[in-house]
Amino acid sequence: MPTPQHPVNSGFTADSTIAEVLSGIDLTGRLAIVTGGYSGIGTAVTRGLSDAGATVVVPARRPDQAREVLGGVAGAEVAELDLADLGSVERFAQEFLASGRSVDMLINNAAVMACDLARVGPDSWESQFAIDHLGHFALTNRLWPALARGGGASPSPAGEPS
Repeated sequence: MPTPQHPVNSGFTADSTIAEVLSGIDLTGRLAIVTGGYSGIGTAVTRGLSDAGATVVVPARRPDQAREVLGGVAGAEVAELDLADLGSVERFAQEFLASGRSVDMLINNAAVMACDLARVGPDSWESQFAIDHLGHFALTNRLWPALARGGGASPSPAGEPS
């Protein structure tokens, strides 16, 4: 049985920009990680969060391209990460956790679509499933200690005892 949906009456519409949504919000001292933050919607999110004062870490499969796209964005940092490769996810997470920084916002935006089903990543998973789902799941879980320190998260993921 479907759940009835009701508008939240936020005042925003499908035409609202990130600048309008973040107007008057100061994110100085906050840290966001935005996967896919150097392409499409992710670029707008990275720029908007940066304009609001946040430091934005952009993990990228193509770090040189990400640096080129985000070159003029104050507060944007680029790091290497291939979501199709769980070893790469682990390396990124370990390096980030070693920095001791907290994560206030994790925006799992990176995605691929309509790939050749025969295309598989290094862990033998079909690439769209690996990137869009498994990689983000693993990234979120690996970054949990930093997420728990920032953004007001509870000490353990939902469903696990504290």
